[in-house]
Amino acid sequence: MTLETGATTVTEAASAPRPLSARERFERIYRILRDRICLLDYPPGSHLSEEELAQEFRISRTPVRRVLARLESEGLVQSVHGVGTLVTDVDIEELQQVYHLRLELALLIGRLSPIPRTAADLDRIRALIARCDSALLNPDQRAFLRLNMDFFYELTAMTGNQPLREISERLYFQVARVVLKLMPQLGLVEEFIAFRREMMEVLAAAEIGDWESIGHIRRAHISMSFHRMMHHPGKQEDADR
Repeated sequence: MTLETGATTVTEAASAPRPLSARERFERIYRILRDRICLLDYPPGSHLSEEELAQEFRISRTPVRRVLARLESEGLVQSVHGVGTLVTDVDIEELQQVYHLRLELALLIGRLSPIPRTAADLDRIRALIARCDSALLNPDQRAFLRLNMDFFYELTAMTGNQPLREISERLYFQVARVVLKLMPQLGLVEEFIAFRREMMEVLAAAEIGDWESIGHIRRAHISMSFHRMMHHPGKQEDADR
């Protein structure tokens, strides 16, 4: 009896979740707030209160202040004296240089320390394609962007070059909000179909280990997305809302 009780105690202790480190808590809160900004849960102009966020995440204001500082360095929020931290707005015209840089970096995915995909990696991409098919039955803007984000993480995982991954992630989230704001004008179903085509092409290339092609596929789809945004009717009025 004693041995069984002791074994049970050890098993329960082993299965208990490991407390997050300070760094892990920081990254978790940063990603949550970044996602809220990019999904427009915090629309442009929203005030982010350090005190309220500290209460929500049950932490002191110091780590919240560090997270907000990082978001500000990435252009997603702005600290205004006497006002506080506000979510910034975006303008498509001002993001042209960001898109141009993303086009060039896309080619490097297959060139800088490419990481071969395992069967589990490929299955995750297939699962994303299945999610896309399901979402097409009842298209939703947020579902599209969340799916797009998840696929982006799969793409960045294909390179072992950490600086490239970090820069690509920063640039991606600078433009993510623009996609969501313009989605009604771009055509939600059309965007889903184009995105599904990209995932299928990347999957086909990954299955045979053609990393060079993946970079070109990614670059082509980023270019097409940018041109759709830049040339749809009334883009400036929509972006300024």
